Parts: sequence; C-alpha cells; structure tokens
Amino acid sequence: MIGRNAARAGTLPPLGAALLATTGLCTGMLAVPQLAFAQTAPAAPAEPLAAPAAPVGDVIRTVTVEGSQRLEADTILSYIRLRPGQTYTQVLGDQALKDLYATELFADVQVRNNGGDVVVQVKENPVINRIILEGNKRLKEDKILPEIKLAARQIFTRSKVRADVARIIELYKRQGRFAATVEPKMVMLDQNRVDIVFEISEGPKSKVRQINILGNEKFSDGDLRGQMVTKQARFFRLFSSGTSYDPDRLAFDQQKLRQYYLTEGYADFRVVSAVAELTPDKRDFIITYVVEEGERYKFGEVKVDSQLRDFDGDKMAANLPIKQGAWYNAKMVEDQVDALTETAGAFGYAFADVRPDFARNKDDLTMSVTFRIAEAPRTYVERVDVNGNTLTQDKVIRREFRISEGDAFNTFQIKRSTNRIKSLGYFQEKFEVEQKPGSAPDRIVLEANVEERPTGELQLSAGFSSLESFIFQGSIRQNNFRGRGQTIGLSVDYSRFTRSVQVSFTEPYLFDKNVSFGMDIYRRDLNSFNFQNQNRNTTYRQATTGFTARVGVALTEYMSLIGRYTFNIDDVTLDENTFFINGQCSNLLAGRYLCDAIGKRTSSILGASLVYDTLDNRLRPTRGMQVVLGGDVAGLGGSVKYARFPANASRFWNVGSGFIFSVRAEGGAIKALGSRSNDPTIDDVYLTDRFFLGEPQIRGFDIRGVGPRVLRKNIINGVEATDRNQWIDDAVGGKYYYLSRAELEIPLGSGARELGLRPSIYVDAGALWGITNPLAANLVNPQRIYTDRLTGRPTASPTASDGTSNGDPVQIFNETFVGDSPAPRISVGIGVNWNSPFGPFRLDFARVLKKVDGDDPKTFTFNVGTQF
Repeated sequence: MIGRNAARAGTLPPLGAALLATTGLCTGMLAVPQLAFAQTAPAAPAEPLAAPAAPVGDVIRTVTVEGSQRLEADTILSYIRLRPGQTYTQVLGDQALKDLYATELFADVQVRNNGGDVVVQVKENPVINRIILEGNKRLKEDKILPEIKLAARQIFTRSKVRADVARIIELYKRQGRFAATVEPKMVMLDQNRVDIVFEISEGPKSKVRQINILGNEKFSDGDLRGQMVTKQARFFRLFSSGTSYDPDRLAFDQQKLRQYYLTEGYADFRVVSAVAELTPDKRDFIITYVVEEGERYKFGEVKVDSQLRDFDGDKMAANLPIKQGAWYNAKMVEDQVDALTETAGAFGYAFADVRPDFARNKDDLTMSVTFRIAEAPRTYVERVDVNGNTLTQDKVIRREFRISEGDAFNTFQIKRSTNRIKSLGYFQEKFEVEQKPGSAPDRIVLEANVEERPTGELQLSAGFSSLESFIFQGSIRQNNFRGRGQTIGLSVDYSRFTRSVQVSFTEPYLFDKNVSFGMDIYRRDLNSFNFQNQNRNTTYRQATTGFTARVGVALTEYMSLIGRYTFNIDDVTLDENTFFINGQCSNLLAGRYLCDAIGKRTSSILGASLVYDTLDNRLRPTRGMQVVLGGDVAGLGGSVKYARFPANASRFWNVGSGFIFSVRAEGGAIKALGSRSNDPTIDDVYLTDRFFLGEPQIRGFDIRGVGPRVLRKNIINGVEATDRNQWIDDAVGGKYYYLSRAELEIPLGSGARELGLRPSIYVDAGALWGITNPLAANLVNPQRIYTDRLTGRPTASPTASDGTSNGDPVQIFNETFVGDSPAPRISVGIGVNWNSPFGPFRLDFARVLKKVDGDDPKTFTFNVGTQF
C-alpha cells in the first residue's frame, strides 16, 4: 500500500479536527493566522486507512475506486494514469497520489495494490454550505463577498481559504487597517458539508505617526511635508483622509518632492529611498525619506528651433517668459511646451511635436533649454462627431462649435467651443472636445462625447427675516425643453407680505439664427410693512401686472446686444382705516413717503444692454470676465417717466491648486424725466421705482436692510424704545447704489470634492443713497397721535371737534430719516456651496464690519434646491 496523510498532502485530516498550518503572507507586516476547525455534531473517529506494504512488479489486472460519494468512479480514474495491463511500480503509485491531490477534490487518498488488483481509496473534500463573516463593521458583506473565491456549493480546499484570507486582509489594507487579522474556521455538518467562518478583527486605522526627511539642507522638514499629500496624524487633522498610510500615495509624494525641487532649480535632486515602517502595535507608520538635493541651477541659453514655416524661432525665443540667468524652473518649461503646442494649434498644426532639449553645465551650474518644434503638416477638420446625446438634438450642440468641417484646425476655437458647450449646462462638467487622427495625416476628427445631466431645476429657498418672517421661494425650470435648448420656467415667491408668480420662455436661436428671444409674464403683489409694538403692520400694497419681451443679437464672438421692452400696470394702495383721516392720506399716520406713492400708473419701458462675456463657464466660471452696461427709458407712453442706468462687471481667476478668486462690481442710477410736485419733501422718482439693497445682494444685511429709511421709535413711559422690533422701520430706497464683492473659493480634499462641497470666504461692500428727505423741514419730535373722542379716528389734535380734550396720546414717537449715505457698508463672511443629494445648498455666515445708522444686519442665511 502507498498512503499519504492529510498533513503531508496539504489537505484536511479525517473529520477536519486538526489545525491547519499556514504561513505568513506579508513578511514583516502581516501573518495569516492558523486555520482552526470546530465541529457541531459529534462523530465517531474514523479508522485510519491502512494496508500492508504494497508489492511492486505485479501486472495490474483491475483498478477500482472506493469511498467516493459525489464523484463517479470513471471521473476519478480519468485523473490518474494507472491502467490494466501496466506493471505496477512505486513511481506510478506516487504519481497517482500527486494527480489526485492536484485536483483539490479530496481530503485523503490512498492507493493499494493487492496482487494486481489496485484499489484507490478516497475521502472527498466537503462541500461548502455557506460563508459566514463575523466582526466586519467597517467593510460590509457586499464589499467582501464579491472579492473572495469561496462560495456556497463549491468544494472546500485549504488553499482557497488561504487565498481568501489574503484577499480580505488586502481589502482592509486598502482601507488603511494594517492591523486587521482574519481567522478562518470550519464547522462540520452532516452529508459531508461545512460552514466556513471568517472571524475578522478589523483593528484601528493605521495612521502616519511621523514623516522623517534626511538629507535636506535647503528646505525645512515642514516646507517639504507641506508639499506632500500624506500628512502626519495630528488632532487638528481629525477629519483628514491624508493621514492614513497608502503605498500609492507614498510613491506620489516622492514625485511631489521631485517637482518641488525642480521648480526651485535643483535639477539633480533625487529621492534616494522611501521606507514605511509599521510600528510593533501595527497602529501607525513611520515614513522616512532620504533625499539628495544637489546644486541649484540657473537657466542658460533658451532657444526655439522650429521646423514649421510659420514660426520664427528667434522671435519666439525673444518672447518667451523664460529668461537666461533666472533660476531654473521645470514647471515653467512644461508650461512653455503647452503654450507652444497651443500656439502651433492656433496656426492649424494639430499634431505639432514640441520637445525641450536640456544641456546641463555642471561647471557654471546652468541649464540651457532648446524647444524643438518638429515639422508637421497643417491640419484640417475632417468632420465633427457628436456622441452620447439621447435627449439633446445634435444641432443644439453643433451650433456652439466655432469650427466646422473643412476649416483649418485652431486650438483657440476648440477651447472656445468646449467652453460654450459647457456653459449650456446640459452636460457633465468634465467635458472636452477630443481630437483624433482622420483619414489622412493632415486631417483630424473632433469628437464631442457628451454625458447628459438633468436639465430640469426645482429651486427651493427658505429663510427667516426680521422683516418678512418666514420666506419661501420656489421655481421650476427646464433648461433644455424637448432637447431643443429652449428654456421654460415658472417661479413663485411667497411670504407673509410678498406674493408673485412668473412664467418665462427663452429661445436662444430663433429660427435657427444667432438671435435669441425671450418673454416673461408676471404678477407681483407686494405688501410692504413696518412694526409697531412688535406687531407687523401692512403699509402700502403694490400690485404689478406686466410682461417683458427681449431680443438678443450677437455682435462678435464675445459681445452681444440685448434689447427689451417692458410694460407694467402698477396699483399702489394704503389701508384707509389705518392711514387715512377724513378721506385723505395722513402724513402723520403714514408718512409723506407713503402718501405720495399711492395711485394707479402705467410704465412703458424701452431698454438695452451691451454684454461682453469671456467666461469659460457661465454656470461655474473659473476664469474670464463679464461686463454688462444697460439703460432703460420709461416714458414712451405710460404715466411714469425716468431714465435708469445699471451696470455690472465680474472677473474670475484660477489662481492655482484649485483656488478660484473672483471680484464683482455693480452700480446704478435713476433720474426722473420731469418733476412730480413743488413740495420739497416729494422725490421725483416714485418709491416703487427706486433701487433697494440688502439680502441677497450684500450678505450680512437683511432684505432691504441697507440704505435710506424712516424710523419711528416709540416712546414708552418717557423712554425711547431701543428694541428694533418696537420701531416702525420703512426702507424708502435710493436713486444711486454701488455694490462690490471679492470672493475666494477654497478647494478641499478629494472626499469633500466628491460630496460637492465648495467653501469660500468673501468681502462684500456697498451703499444706497440719494433721495429727498421725506420728512417735513419743520418736523418737531416727539410727535403724538390721539384718538378723537367724538369720531374715534386718529388725530394729531389734543382736543376734539367740540373743544373737549381727547385725553392722553395713544402713541408718542420720534421720527428720523437715516441711512442716506454713500459711505460703504462692509461685511465679511464664509459660505459653503454643497451639491447635496437633495439639491444645491448654500449656507452663509457673515459679520458686518461697517454700517450706517439705521442699517439692519443679519448673520445667517441659507437656501436649498434640487434638480430633476
């Protein structure tokens, strides 16, 4: 008999009751624990398979199989080479054992030769009933089970268990948990079935405790650590993902170090070694870099060797920003390669090959650079392909291209086309026009591989205002209606004192021409109000019904002219029971600024705007500028006559490393075309036509919280109230305003970017002023209001019409006109844009640094929306 036990052959011993010996998978870091087995149902110990020593030299008469359960005997015999008629030898017996164990189907195998009758006795490996994971909290089963090879109804083998243990540990290593251990166990069941249990101890996440740098003399350890993505674990980096050890990140940090030194002129810099050592408790890593800085180089001679006929190498070299004698900077060389490639593309050389050749002189420590531009054919656009659009029509995309089939290739036109398509807002942000070789060397194919995004917008914003209490604004808009690029929308604003509805439509290419058309139809009901004894009181009601039609024409690639016509019907009223005496509006009760606003009037307004726009993306710009100059004249019909001149400008810069800096300025003026009254307290511009300033234009102030206003401060028990809620606060607008803003968008880590978080810091400044003082020149404070004892109506007289006393005044107040100043109001703050799962979310915290008496500050605002 020839026999091998399970330990020798690498399979399970009978009943699987012994421990499996395993070896470490990662030398010096991790070791796979031993495979232990537990048995749920007791079983009688099996007798060891034994037989007398096998004789050799007999001719094999028969070969039979014993002990098989699931496998057919013929199948088992097909795995070995023993056949009747052969002479049985020790070598053939050993080979049969090896072949059967190699199938990994058997826990034990023995071969017996009984005088030419060969018996192959097998014990099959059990079938896996189920896989059980225990102790896994950080990695759920849906992350682990797809990665392992063992599964229910498969044949159990020890090698597969070892491999799966290694896979599970590798998954935890990717999560930064290098202290994780996995102990596999096997639970025997009836019918030769087993449950495999992986007992997982996840351990803590391994952090980078220390980063040591050896060999650096020119730059401090802190400077070099600042260039790395990997950071040392410290309490202030509690939420940072950069403190976890990652081998890929370690290699990337070496490149970051090299890039940093090359930008500082150290062309010979190299990282000699980078070693990550796991601490004995397997909780932390200590990373040690050994660097060799070398000498610092300056630029030597800088030349351009061009084989393109349209390029004069000497002239181009003279215009390069790289100058001889400046410190060597590899980043400048890379940027110049890109700039030369882009310039060549602007002349039609799509496949221009620009390569820098370096000549290092170690004697005088200079680095000479020659930019070699190889000869290339002028390239023409063979065709433009549009792919991936299922809803959007092809023409909507193609009309944004600034280059057509047959045109000479031009990189600037390609970039402009890319930006215009991005600005549509119909596709994912990461869009680029791809360039592929055409059917000939001088032909190129442009591919617009778009990925459509939801273009419907449901915007919801809510807030709390000290003036309007709860505010709700909602709008629904489809920016790509039926895939034609048209925009239709419906917006509704609602608060206790404001209600409006607006329907809008815009066609950007009317009759497929580069002419836009749009129309808005609206109804707006404004109930202006003030406070009295902490109670909100409606002052005037303004109902506006009207429409606006606009037409835009492109003058150049970046400039367009927009004309518009607006017709409004306004009806401004006051509550007669509150503000009228003897059928007339009372200046004492309402104030001159409200009394002169009431009435019905029509406005016929003709306006135009000149727009200059070079933004790379109108939705989320990172560079470029936009300037809008406008003018409106009311008086071509209607009862209102004025001229209004608004203007605004904005500029964006990508300042590197993901930081976006922007500035914005706007302003306006309005001038009445005629006088309304000889009364010096009545301004020629109606209250409802003036500018107002506050949230959301200038953060840190409430709605209409900046600018001229009339304050009535109640006097209670001889003391003027200091609580603003007890004042009557009426914003009366202004004829001139300006507003400016500087904002820096701050990039976050990859995790925050995936969540769509974009924080920013900002400074806002602005002012509103320039109206006539609506209070009488001979006004004497305090003022008193009585109740007429005969009529029960408010009156300014202390005596009734019959000469009797009206008693004590029901209200005593001081009335002042404040806030009419061009002095800047300044606020600073932080804001966060978040593309949340339920829509875009904006949160702002602002602090007012400078204000004028009467301004109404506000610290916190937010709004939220969604897309569909």
